[in-house]
Amino acid sequence: MRPVEVRPAVPADATAISQLLGQVIRDSYSGILNKSAVQRLVGTHCSLSRLRAEIGIPGGAPGWLGWLVATDVGGRIIGAAAGGVPMPGEGELYALGAATDSRHRKVGATLLSEVTDRMREHGAVRQGFSLPCDEDPALPFFTRHGFERSGNRLVRFV
Repeated sequence: MRPVEVRPAVPADATAISQLLGQVIRDSYSGILNKSAVQRLVGTHCSLSRLRAEIGIPGGAPGWLGWLVATDVGGRIIGAAAGGVPMPGEGELYALGAATDSRHRKVGATLLSEVTDRMREHGAVRQGFSLPCDEDPALPFFTRHGFERSGNRLVRFV
């Protein structure tokens, strides 16, 4: 049995995704980035209007594959990921986060696997992700999953 269930996000999930990603960003980058940089990340990645729009268009925009959410047995959203294939052969992971109290339960790994499978189905042979900073706390997670660093970019063949 899977540690979590993964499904495509629906419009009603937007608020929970926004709150989850906001908390993940604050927990991950406070103390690494200054307060205004953390607020910029939250504003950029957690905009409720943007999330609602993106959830409403999976497959409707070129290269956009949509949002996925991971839920626990009670249905609570404990992780979220978004990705696409913006150029032929090139997958891009736009967001990946797991609730702090759900880490080390394979939530991130399960989401990464699902979004990677979707990218492969759409022709991706490489996958990339941009790090917000050099000391990114997610770097060990991504290197364990085969990503190699090139500046603030992580890439791997899928």
